[in-house]
Amino acid sequence: MKGGRQRGFIPLGLKLFASYVLLTMVPLALLGWIANSIMVGSVRSQTENNIRGTLRQMEDNVRYRIDDTVRITDMLYQDSMLVRALKSKEEGWANYDATKKVLLPKFWEAINSTDRSMRMSVYIKNEVYNEIYDLSKDGEDILKSNNRSFEILHLSRIQEEEWYKSLPKEQYDVTMKWVQIGDDAKFGRISLIRRIVDTYTPSDLKELGLVRISVYFNDLFDSVDAKKIMPGSRLYIVDEDGKVLHASGRDVDKVQAPAPAAGAEEAGKGSLVIREPLPGLQYSLIAVIPEEVLQADARKITWLTVLVCGISMVAIIGVALFVTRAFTKRIGKVISVLQSFRRGDYRRRIQYKGQDEYSMIADALNELGAQTDNLIQEVYLTKLRKKEAELETLQAQINPHFLYNTLSSISRLAKFGEVDKQHQMIMNLARFYRMSLNDGKTIIPAADELDQIQAYLAIQQVKYGDRVEVSYQWDERLPGYMTIKLILQPFVENALEHAWKGDRIRISISAELKPGIHPVIEFKVADDGIGMPEGLAEELFRETGHSRQGYGIRNVHERIRLYYGESYGISIETGLEGQGTAIRIRIPARRSLDAPDSPLRERHG
Repeated sequence: MKGGRQRGFIPLGLKLFASYVLLTMVPLALLGWIANSIMVGSVRSQTENNIRGTLRQMEDNVRYRIDDTVRITDMLYQDSMLVRALKSKEEGWANYDATKKVLLPKFWEAINSTDRSMRMSVYIKNEVYNEIYDLSKDGEDILKSNNRSFEILHLSRIQEEEWYKSLPKEQYDVTMKWVQIGDDAKFGRISLIRRIVDTYTPSDLKELGLVRISVYFNDLFDSVDAKKIMPGSRLYIVDEDGKVLHASGRDVDKVQAPAPAAGAEEAGKGSLVIREPLPGLQYSLIAVIPEEVLQADARKITWLTVLVCGISMVAIIGVALFVTRAFTKRIGKVISVLQSFRRGDYRRRIQYKGQDEYSMIADALNELGAQTDNLIQEVYLTKLRKKEAELETLQAQINPHFLYNTLSSISRLAKFGEVDKQHQMIMNLARFYRMSLNDGKTIIPAADELDQIQAYLAIQQVKYGDRVEVSYQWDERLPGYMTIKLILQPFVENALEHAWKGDRIRISISAELKPGIHPVIEFKVADDGIGMPEGLAEELFRETGHSRQGYGIRNVHERIRLYYGESYGISIETGLEGQGTAIRIRIPARRSLDAPDSPLRERHG
């Protein structure tokens, strides 16, 4: 740290301490003054009015659902064409035509005029028409499997039912009833019952049928939610006998609903009970608000004091933020740089001018980052050069032996006059060395790696003939993606040198693009040879591995991890001896080296 920065140095802690000591006196004074200035008032009546307003909104929502269901029955009740069809006694084709053109379209139009889940049963008195209904298993809720459907049944099916006999005398456009019948109670439903009548003689309305629309309680009362009132409250829908049909709120399954005779002011265990009748139904909506909830809302002085304290705190925070802005900004810079260091980016620097502790931290971090980055670059480039030198050494070891064998094969072909094979072998040899040299580049297109291994195997197949069978499976999506060169040839060479089982061997070479958040390219070299002895696969990755065989595998593995990271590299799959061996090589799917400032781009860009 420069000596000049010591002049006028004031510790940051002292600045913050002085500011907070001064500003905390203000809210304390305000709190004492306001706490003695506000009078305690009762809010119970206001709370009750608010609750009643919420209950009226719930009633309106229930009324809307009820009116929507009644509207569907209106479409049938007031349809003169439907009435004429239901009065017709014609059979045969006329009956079929009326069913197809009148009944079914009318019923479908009615049931599809809403998006709610419901089932409509139409009971008709005219038995000239056939019944239409769905067969369901015993105990199955058919409405669950088909949320909007209808059926046509004969009225004679229900004429002996008590609920049918108890229906009141028909009054035009008035008579209808909500009731639980059949399996409604079992599945939590309720049905709207309404007749279809012949209005030709208004004074003598004749029954032609009956419409039953079944809906779930949860659909009808989905707006009845205790959360809309206040926390801790409970809501009940009860019938005339006090039976709970729907409940919402905390512990509603443990707390019994108030008796039907309970008044709005009688709380039962200190709770406020509000009862409201539901329009169009013989049910009531009961709200139960525990006394502790009301008391919590009534503590106006406490909450006003908290509010004032909150306002004071906001003022304190505003002033403190103004004073401590430099502190938080500097801390943020330090954290940002440290996070960059943690991710491995040591090139971030802190730009700061000041005369306090942060100047020392900034200088130290900047110096540390610079030194660490230089050291990493030196070590990284040293490793990279070492691996590339090892690759060149490996190629130097492979190529003379390979060239000697290839030239011997060419000579033998020339001796036997096989000019075409000789020409093809020379072309493949030239192709192989052109790919191997590749203008000194280490990163090459994946297609070039395929061309190189194909050229290598084409030469080897001339040597071995039909004893070597090779198959390729190359993903058509790979053109344009890049790879490190010479990652397949060492494994193919190992297979040809060490994997023979008998006098034949089959080698398969594949490359596949595997998409995902981090897409990868997976190369695979597999043979059907003798496999590897137990423990050899692990030993190949050690520094003391088997001479050039292990050296070549380690070289490819370490180069991949050096270029792409620890999560990529080589895996060897082999079972017992005689089961063959599969080598998998995973690298990231990239069209170029991703990091624009990495040593790899500087060296190979």
